[in-house]
Amino acid sequence: MAELNRRYGQGTAAGRTDAGAIDQGLRSYMLRVYNYMASGVAITGVVAYLIFSMAVEQGAGGLQLTAFGNLMYASAFKWVVIFAPLALVFFISARINSMSLTTAQISFWAFSALMGASISSIFLIYAGESITRVFFITAAAFGALSLWGYTTKRDISAWGSFLFMGLIGIIIASVVNLFIGSTALQFAVSVIGVLVFAGLTAYDTQQIKEMYSANDDHTMSGRKAVMGALRLYLDFINLFMMLLSLFGDRR
Repeated sequence: MAELNRRYGQGTAAGRTDAGAIDQGLRSYMLRVYNYMASGVAITGVVAYLIFSMAVEQGAGGLQLTAFGNLMYASAFKWVVIFAPLALVFFISARINSMSLTTAQISFWAFSALMGASISSIFLIYAGESITRVFFITAAAFGALSLWGYTTKRDISAWGSFLFMGLIGIIIASVVNLFIGSTALQFAVSVIGVLVFAGLTAYDTQQIKEMYSANDDHTMSGRKAVMGALRLYLDFINLFMMLLSLFGDRR
């Protein structure tokens, strides 16, 4: 992904003779990024709820897993569901330069659907009203942070190394906690995760803005928009999951 940014970040000053046209092009590009991201979040939400609906049924003692639910949440297959999105995001990042725009779009939407399957278990853990509340809190926070990252004149590129180290730490701790189930570790991961993904939201927005070039053709601009949407989507979903862990009401 860093290589993609370096490639796409070159030459952004060349040929910029019409400031008004460039500003309009940048706004259109960023709108495209946000539209892709919003579509990905919508797909994730729909898929997560549909899978949950098929995975549970109302029994005498409350919610009970169906055969499909046992496959998704109580068998070894759950690990495939959990790690499949991670594998696909690495694939997209590595192959984006050689993909057609249509393939890049489909890959992003497929990733969003897989992510929906991966996080669908939140409906088993948290009350629906709580999930909705935290989602809107996340949306408001994300919007404010992304707007700041887009409009600030401050160069926040120096944040990158610190945030990346924090992200690696969160991933390692989260994988470890899948096996040990420590409440204290989960709380620490969630608190640090909120800070890291809040920073990444602003940082990634500024980096995506800097990736824009008025000289890009339709395909190149589209690939950048998909990649930018993927980065912001990951920031949003992870920020949502961290906030849900901290403030969600469990069933």
